[in-house]
Amino acid sequence: MELSRKRQRELKKLRRQAGDVWDEQREVLERAASILRDASRQAASVAREDVAPRVRDTYEKRIVPGVEAGVGSVRHAASATRDRFVDDVMPAVTGAIGSAIAVLDVARDKRIRDAIRQVSASGRDLATRAGQKVGLIEVKPSPGPGRYILIGLGVVATAAIAYAAWQTLRADDDLWVEEVDPDAEAPAV
Repeated sequence: MELSRKRQRELKKLRRQAGDVWDEQREVLERAASILRDASRQAASVAREDVAPRVRDTYEKRIVPGVEAGVGSVRHAASATRDRFVDDVMPAVTGAIGSAIAVLDVARDKRIRDAIRQVSASGRDLATRAGQKVGLIEVKPSPGPGRYILIGLGVVATAAIAYAAWQTLRADDDLWVEEVDPDAEAPAV
């Protein structure tokens, strides 16, 4: 397709103008990149000279002591809890378990069971005879000693658990003793 000379001149003129605009845009972009580089260098120097020292000082003066104090408190609380558990809870629990085992050992002893059976049978016999002689209604047999032994075990176990819980959960002012400065003078007595 053939263009007229007038159109060709207009197209050449538009190409030149587009090239000029492109060159101008390239110069603007190069200038913007240069300004951006200068700004980033200035920001880096401000951060290095002003911001970093302030952040470091704040970290060293406020955060580090707080963390160290928190770690010390947690260690002290853990040590006090461990000591309380070992000194108070464990002896109470082992004492209760020992008592329960002793009662079970006594209950397992064949001689004692036989003796309890004989006493129970004799008591039932006497109660039945007494009821028949007086003309009362026949006496029902009473529960065996196993029931009372189990009730005793339950009471001992409940008391041991309650004591251990009480010892563990009670407020104890001796846990938080302030440290005394060794260089300070001792109070006059």
